[in-house]
Parts: sequence; C-alpha cells; structure tokens
Amino acid sequence: MWSGRRGLLRSSGCGVEELRCRRREREAALRKARREQQLVSKRLLRDEATEEAEGGCVVVILGEAEIQEFLRLAQRGTEEKERERALVSLRRGLQHPETQQTFIRLEGSIRTLVGLLTSNQALLQLEAARCLHELSHSEQSAVAEACLPATSYLLTYLSGHSSDFIELCLYTLGNLIVESEAVRRQLLPQGIVPALAACIQSPHLTVLEALGYALSQLLQAKEAPGKIIPLVLGSTLPQHILQLLQPGPKLNLGVAVEFAWCLHYIICSQVNNALLITQGALTTLGLLLLDLAAAVQRTEDAGLELLVCPVVRCLSNLLTEAAAETVGGPMQLRDERVLAALFILLQFFLHKQPSLLPEGLWLLNNLTANSPSFCTSLISLDLIEPLLHLLSVSNVVSVLVLTVLCNVAEKGPAYCQHLWPGLLLPTLLDTLALSDTEVVGQSLELLQLLFLYQPGAAQAFLQQSGLQALQRHEEVAQLQDRVHALQQTALHG
Repeated sequence: MWSGRRGLLRSSGCGVEELRCRRREREAALRKARREQQLVSKRLLRDEATEEAEGGCVVVILGEAEIQEFLRLAQRGTEEKERERALVSLRRGLQHPETQQTFIRLEGSIRTLVGLLTSNQALLQLEAARCLHELSHSEQSAVAEACLPATSYLLTYLSGHSSDFIELCLYTLGNLIVESEAVRRQLLPQGIVPALAACIQSPHLTVLEALGYALSQLLQAKEAPGKIIPLVLGSTLPQHILQLLQPGPKLNLGVAVEFAWCLHYIICSQVNNALLITQGALTTLGLLLLDLAAAVQRTEDAGLELLVCPVVRCLSNLLTEAAAETVGGPMQLRDERVLAALFILLQFFLHKQPSLLPEGLWLLNNLTANSPSFCTSLISLDLIEPLLHLLSVSNVVSVLVLTVLCNVAEKGPAYCQHLWPGLLLPTLLDTLALSDTEVVGQSLELLQLLFLYQPGAAQAFLQQSGLQALQRHEEVAQLQDRVHALQQTALHG
C-alpha cells in the first residue's frame, strides 16, 4: 500500500493535501463497497397456533390429480368448511418445492386461486392468500412470476380493514418483489408506491413492520435508483419513515429496524439525499443515536444492534453529502453528546457484536474528517486513549482507528501536540511491526503528519528505535531520507 505513495515523500509543502486526497479516494471506494452490501431475503409468515391446530402434519408432496381435486373442492364444495379444508390441504402441500412446480404447470391453477382470493367469503380469501404466500416463498423465479395475476388484488387489499390480511398481503408482495423483475415491472404502474404510502399510516405495528419489509425489498431492486426511489422520494413515505424513527416511548424496535434499512437503501442510491437532509434526517438519526446509546446502558437486549447498524450507516453516508454542509447538516450533530454516545456504542459493539465496530468507526471517521470541532471534542473528552485500545481488535479496525487519528493530526500543530507522544509513540512502533500492509501504510501516514506538524516527533521517534521499525518495510531509503530531513528541520528550524 505504501509503495503506491512514493510521491508523498518528496515535498513537505503539499504532503498534507496529497495525504488527504489519497485518504478520501480510499474512503470513497469503501463507501461504494458498503452501498453494494445489501440484504435480500424472503420471509415466511405462518400462524403457529393454526399450524398446531392442524396437528403439525408432515408436509406431503401433492401430484396433479390431488391438486386438481383440492382446487375443485375449494371452488365447488357443498359446504364452506369443506372448501376451507381443501385449501388448507393445498396450502400444506405447497410448502414443498415439488408441489409448487406441479401447481404452476397445471393450466388454470393460478386463475382458480385468484378467483378464490377475490371471493366474498373471508375464510376462503384468507386461505387462498396463504396459498399464494407459500408460492411467493419459493426460490424459483418461475413460481413468483406465475403469481403475477394476483398482484393487483394483493395491492387492492392493502386498503382493507383486516390487519392480519394486510400483513399477509405485504409479506407476500415483499417476497414476490425480490424474486422477479417482471413482478416489479407490473407492480409499479399498478401503483405500489402510493399503496405503500397510504398503508404506512396504519396504527397496527404488525402491518408497519410488514410494510417496512416489503418496501425494503422494493428499494433493493437493481432498477431502484432510476425507477423506484424517485417515486418513493416524491411520495410522503420519507416523512413518515423519519417520524417512525423518532426516539421516544412510541418507538417500536421491529418497525424501526425495517424502516432504518429502508432509509439506508434510499441514502445509498444517492438519488436525492439533499431532500432527506432538508427533511431533518440528520437530526432524527442523531437523536436516535443518543437514544440507542442510553438504551444499551439500560438493557442487555441483544436486538438493539439490529437497529444500531442501519442508523450508524445512514449517518455515515449522509455526512459525506455536500448538502450536509450547505444546509448546516453537521451543525445539527455538532454536539459532544454525539461523540460520547458513539463511544458508548463502540464499547457495546466490542463486547456484544465486534463485527459492527468498523461501522461505528466509519461514522467517527466521517464526523472528524472535515470538522475541527469534533476533533477538539475527541481530545477534550479524553477519547484518544479508548480509541487506541481498539487497535488490538483486528487489522480492519486498526486501519479505521488510524484513519481517525490522521483526521485529528491533519488539523494542525495544536492537535498534534495533544496526540504526541503519550501512548501514540509506543502504539505506532507496534503497528509498524505488523505484517498487514494497509495497517502499516496508515501508520506511516499518521507518522508523516506528526513529523510535519510536530518537529520534535521525529527526534523522539528515532530515539525510540523508530528507524529500526521503518527498516522492516519497503522504501527504507526514502523513508530514512524523509525522517532525517524532518529531523534537521526540527533541529535548525
């Protein structure tokens, strides 16, 4: 990594700007990688009480004749109970992939199921919807596309009165959305975005959670930035999403998790993040971050990290937007409490979910990158030492910690004075001894900034056998020349 930066060693006059430019290029690449890490999944909604009442029977593979008989009974049975039992038997058979394939090959099977879905008998409607839900959970795109004739009805029923039925329709739509572009092409002109925008005003938490799931599936589509997200941003959905993320006693963890991921996918698309910022996204997310930090201190609930992760990602990505500066975005977060909350969460991650540490450090990096006030708070709150303690976690974490320290150091001599020497000198000697080239490269960047702004650092480094540490790496001659030149500047300046 260091070998690609040879030009940085030649001139101290532009060294800081070149270091900053290199670091920003690498951060842009990391942000792009984070945007592309999306969570596509399917969900199966089954009523445990109903499953138990049906005796927990073993799923039986149905042949064509059996499927046709169940459809005939469901359509023309003499009693409603008989018709319902036929659909229950069909639903249980559709839990098996082989039955699903047989079902969609049968001529008229989907048409019959849709007819039952649109009947005026609530129990038959519900069982027909459950059959469609089983089909929607298939891993075969052909099965999802076979359900196309039902999508307009599923959308229509979102404006119904039964919260259980609406929830089922939403999970079914979410499963179909993620499986097939053909389904999404049909749903857009059918008005799925306005339907979801109307549905988000439901007072039922189960409906809102299902809605968040369906919307998140829609937002992850490959065509979302061009065709879907502009429609979402033009609707009332963003305002309602931010309202559902407002901290307070009404905040529901399950609902908030779903919509925090929705917001994350919208932000990652970069379609119009300025709009989200003007609507108060930074303020809402910042307050939620404070609330989550307080919550992790009160409870051992393992589910909190499910919300912390998308909230931290949303904040990190919004802070990279130009609009965050032009509309005063960082001013909304310019509060020592934000840093204190973030470090509480970092400690929480360290003990409960170490894999999320890079997410928190990435936010800290974006907070300190262009903000002297946050760098000042990092020093005044004595947070440098806790930051250094994270260097032993992993190489990925080490690089991010060192990047944050570079953000502080590049603010000038006054900041470097607080960093050096303290624990930083022995720490850098340790990181330079590592075999990971990225960690070493970031350590050298920090060292160069310290040499530029803190002339005494070069001499102290040499006295602590720093030169021997540098000799273990490539470009020894150039590095020795650079250290010697900086030492001379310190001695004769």
